[in-house]
Formats: sequence, structure tokens, C-alpha cells
Amino acid sequence: MAGTSRSAKPPPKRAPRKVTGAGTRTSAKVTRNPEASRIRILDTARIEFVTHGLNGARVDRIAAQSGVNKNLIYHYFGSKDALYLAVLERIYADLRARQQDQDLRELDPVEGMRRLVGNTFDHFVATPDLIRLMSVENIHYGEHLKTSQTTRPLYRGLLDTIRILLRRGQDQGIFREGVDPVDLYLSISGLAYFFLSNQHTLSWLLDRDLTSRDRVSRRREHVVEMVLSYLTQLTRKTK
Repeated sequence: MAGTSRSAKPPPKRAPRKVTGAGTRTSAKVTRNPEASRIRILDTARIEFVTHGLNGARVDRIAAQSGVNKNLIYHYFGSKDALYLAVLERIYADLRARQQDQDLRELDPVEGMRRLVGNTFDHFVATPDLIRLMSVENIHYGEHLKTSQTTRPLYRGLLDTIRILLRRGQDQGIFREGVDPVDLYLSISGLAYFFLSNQHTLSWLLDRDLTSRDRVSRRREHVVEMVLSYLTQLTRKTK
């Protein structure tokens, strides 16, 4: 009929185009990398535990800072305590890797011991988090580390390296007899650990900047020479 208007039909809907350019939506699935996520969580958790200790650390903060869902953290590690243990195991493993057992065993005993002491000191300097976390774990009487299945075996290799170097030096008449490998490593570790863990208080008490690069370097040299002087000072029988 004249005068009547037909309602316009809506245009047909077009299927959305799949665009993969930057800043556009895509239906492609996001590829997940579990190992990268674990490493990111461990790196973030390490900072959290160093900053707040075990009791003050919060999984919510770790999740937010690492950019992962909190449930994913529990999926990978099970609990906050298990995550803390994983951080401890990783940092101790890094220390042992730095000490380079196999390479040291091939060296002259004096040079091998010199490098072992120096490598230990250098790793403490490079990873102050290790010192903080060792202090945190000792506050808890080592209860978490005692449950580790991987850390203690690493130290058997260290003691074997010390025994090999000691025995070779003793056979050559260079090192003194009767040195206990455990006592020797306690001295090596303690000479580095005490200085670095107490730098700030001792700097004030002794009125000397113990945090400067030059002072740390001089301390390293002192520790190395102190250990080697002890080992090479042969005992003499009194007449």
C-alpha cells in the first residue's frame, strides 16, 4: 500500500575476525611455562622471606609480586613452609655449585684450598640473602632444613673435597696433620659469615666502614691467608 513504510532489516552479523596483532584480542590459547613460573615464584618468595622472615611472609604478597594466582603457588609447593624450604634448598645448592668441587680436586692442594676458601667468601658476598635466610632458619632451630632430602648430600661432596685436598697436602708434607674436615669448614664458613652478617653493627662499634668494597676485599684476603697459614704451619715435636 502507498504511504506504508517497510521496516529496514538489520544487517547480518559478521563473525569476529581473529587478529593477532599487539593490543588486540585473540582466541589463541596462552602457552604456559611451568618451570618459568616456578622460578619466578621462588625468586619473589626469596625476597619475601628475607624481608619479613618466615612468620611474617605472606603468600598473597608473593602471588601479587610474582604475577601468578595464589592457587598456583599451592599447586606447585603445597604450603608456605614447603615454599620456604624450596627457597632454602635452592640457595644452598647455589652455594655448593659455586664451590666447584670437581675442579678443585684437580688442583695443587694449596691452590685448591685457596680457591675453596675464596669461592665460599665470594658467594656469601654475592648472596647476602643466604646470610639472612641462614639466620632465619637458625631462629627456627633448623627444623625446615632438617626435612630436606637434597641439601645434606651436597655437603658430603664438600667434605670429600676437603679430605682429598688435605690428604694430598699432607702426603706432600705441605699441610699439617690431624686436621678435621668439619672443623676446617666451620672455620672457613664462620670467618666469612660472621664478618658479613655483622657488618653494620661492627662498623658502628669499631668506627670503621666494613661495608666498603675495599674493606670487603681486604677481609677476603685475610680469611684466605689465615686458613692457609694454619694449614701450612707444620707442628714440631718439642725436644
